[in-house]
Amino acid sequence: MKNALLNLSLLTSSVWSPISGGITTPDGFLAAGISAGLKPSGKKDLALLFAPDGACCSGTFTQSVTRAYCVDLCIDRIKASDGKIRAVIINSGHANACTGSRGKIDSEIITNELAQRLGLSNEEVVICSTGVIGEPIPVEKVNSHLDQLVNSLNKEAYTDAANAILTTDLQVKQIAYQAVLGGRQITIGGMAKGSGMIHPSMATMLSYITCDVGVDSVLWSEMIKRVAESSFNSITVDGDTSTNDTFLAFSSGEELDPKYLSTLEEGLHLTSQYLAKAIARDGEGANCLLEIKVDGAPSDLDAHVIARTIASSSLVKTAVHGFDPNWGRIIAALGRAGTTFNLKDVKLWIGPYQIFANGIPLDFDRKIVSNFMKARLEGEYLIDDLVNIRLTIGMGKGSATAWGCDLSDQYIRINADYTT
Repeated sequence: MKNALLNLSLLTSSVWSPISGGITTPDGFLAAGISAGLKPSGKKDLALLFAPDGACCSGTFTQSVTRAYCVDLCIDRIKASDGKIRAVIINSGHANACTGSRGKIDSEIITNELAQRLGLSNEEVVICSTGVIGEPIPVEKVNSHLDQLVNSLNKEAYTDAANAILTTDLQVKQIAYQAVLGGRQITIGGMAKGSGMIHPSMATMLSYITCDVGVDSVLWSEMIKRVAESSFNSITVDGDTSTNDTFLAFSSGEELDPKYLSTLEEGLHLTSQYLAKAIARDGEGANCLLEIKVDGAPSDLDAHVIARTIASSSLVKTAVHGFDPNWGRIIAALGRAGTTFNLKDVKLWIGPYQIFANGIPLDFDRKIVSNFMKARLEGEYLIDDLVNIRLTIGMGKGSATAWGCDLSDQYIRINADYTT
């Protein structure tokens, strides 16, 4: 894949601006990322995120019935502590899923050992794991590196931490946004990993957001659920979800005047959507970002389902990879999304080119549209390197956007011998 993720267009607003930084950019947060010998490559594979005293944590998690115990531990400890989580340890290379009672024992041993070193209660520490399903965590290796991990905590280690959580990713995924609200400088930071097994409900990945604003735990949880729907539950790479999906978000600091909370949530959406798009853009074997916008639907939920259905269609994704403006595949995916509409009301565009209207295809220059798609897949557009598809399906007020990527033969090669 071309090295284009760093040129991914940033989402901006009149209030929030992207700045250099990552998960530790907001006040009070520290991180570390080291190599504990968990990966044969010797690359960084163990990360730690440390939140200030009084921070509030909320999260959303995989819906898989075969989820790893670390997910249950996160859910249980967030509930038991009323969101007062202080530390997250993240290991890559071993999913520790489907490992029986050992998965529970190992997760608790590691978090309890870390809690002692940080002077915290066990309920204030959680663990996230990513890697090969069925592979237990090498507990002795992890525990023997906990002192090094804790001693490495600092404000400038956000890139180390973002590197340490990667698996098949080719790019580090991190971002920070800043705004002035009520006379205060507010910062949001984030990091994520994800490249394969990416699909809504929720999308397969690990993602973390920090914010130096204090928010009531109930309000914060409601915000994070909405943020997840518009970002991490709106991306797809290959139609597969995982056993370890976790999105954790931390708020810490003085509270804002309630009139600024909607603006704060806008910043959370910007941060999470940037990370979500970065995951889709870095899909295994991918060459471009695919964006599906739907409007005119009966509801936002209907539009959301349609956008995700089209973005996850293997036929649509392979057509995009082959620069083929095969609009029939898009309309076919629309038809099986489960939403009622009149085909005569449907309008379809690929980029700036209208392809379909009033129930029939329009005359269009196939070569011109194909060249438009090809230019983006071959990287001629350093910033706007996405293929965008837009549909209007009626007169409703529902709208939504989903992101995916093309599907190439490289995806098969990467996954055909993943463990052999």
